Amino acid sequence: MLERIPFNRQNLFGPELRYIEDAYLKNKVSGDGFYTHWCQSFLEEKFGFEKVLLTTSGTHAIEMAMLLIDIGPGDEVIMPSYTFVSTANAVVLRGAKPVFVDIRPDTQNIDETLIEQAITIRTKAIMPVHYAGVSCEMDTIMDIAQRHHLWVVEDAAQGINAEYKGKYLGGIGHLGCYSFHETKNISMGEGGALIINDPALKARAEIIREKGTNRSKFYRGEVDKYSWVDIGSSFLPSDINAAVLKAQLEHLDEIQSKRNERYQRYYIAFSGIETHSITLPVVPNGSVSNAHMFYLLLDSLEQRNSFISYMKSKNILVVFHYVPLHSSNFAHQHLKKYHLPTTVENAQKLVRLPIFFNLTEGEQQRVIEATQFFLTSN
Repeated sequence: MLERIPFNRQNLFGPELRYIEDAYLKNKVSGDGFYTHWCQSFLEEKFGFEKVLLTTSGTHAIEMAMLLIDIGPGDEVIMPSYTFVSTANAVVLRGAKPVFVDIRPDTQNIDETLIEQAITIRTKAIMPVHYAGVSCEMDTIMDIAQRHHLWVVEDAAQGINAEYKGKYLGGIGHLGCYSFHETKNISMGEGGALIINDPALKARAEIIREKGTNRSKFYRGEVDKYSWVDIGSSFLPSDINAAVLKAQLEHLDEIQSKRNERYQRYYIAFSGIETHSITLPVVPNGSVSNAHMFYLLLDSLEQRNSFISYMKSKNILVVFHYVPLHSSNFAHQHLKKYHLPTTVENAQKLVRLPIFFNLTEGEQQRVIEATQFFLTSN
């Protein structure tokens, strides 16, 4: 039996355990220690962001964003249905409603041409999701938001180091959200970041992350005691997690280069059979992908299921992705019915191949050969 090729494999670059030990030696592991501040400063300087605050997860980054722009009962937030449940949950937890819009057939991102017709007097924000590290059409989205006086919160969970017209994803809307989950390009195990692009939101974001207190001001000596001044929660990650993230960020360019290489190898391998039975990912002009994901769109749900089973028989794990949120039990019980044909069709046809930093050339060649054999034989 050939060795199993997983969908994802964690990678350690060397300094992680040393940095964790150092965090203990510094006697500050609960959060906002040396490693937290290093990572935040790195992201601000590398990507030109106004302010970055690490969070315990990408989910919490989105929840913080909803608190920060005062999403509440009666409000609506426009988003794609083809996304992770955290995008919608952050809205529902505030007593508001997600409003789903269909996706584009090429990028799997929200169809910007359908957003304006979804706006009502209750709409307060648009939450574009940059699927697979490929940007949504942000010029159009920002123009719509400006004309209708709406907030834009980028769900850039998959988008670190990806670009749109020279700007890094997460740094275009009023707020941006990253995930550093173990499946992302850069990982701290569990973690995320809130990117604050509107300077007027910086002070309150810090308070919300510190459970609604001005404790950060106290630590900086700006007040003589801290107290409860706003709503908030415990969104601050441990400095132990940030120590792991530092080791990853120090190798950001190396990680990106390797992922680009793996992505291009897949693309070249399948380009010759694209018209036969598959559609390859699309990166529009003006966008720079971070190679977070390599997926194929097959002909049908049946073909995709057969492909997953075939690859499993070859000890290779390939997976489908989101089940559209509008088709979930929760949506059926609590939200209106939606007709989103592209979302439904592509969700049934999309399959993701293994792509991670330490995927070896031999392993990738096995994936390529097995995939080519299936596609040319079925």
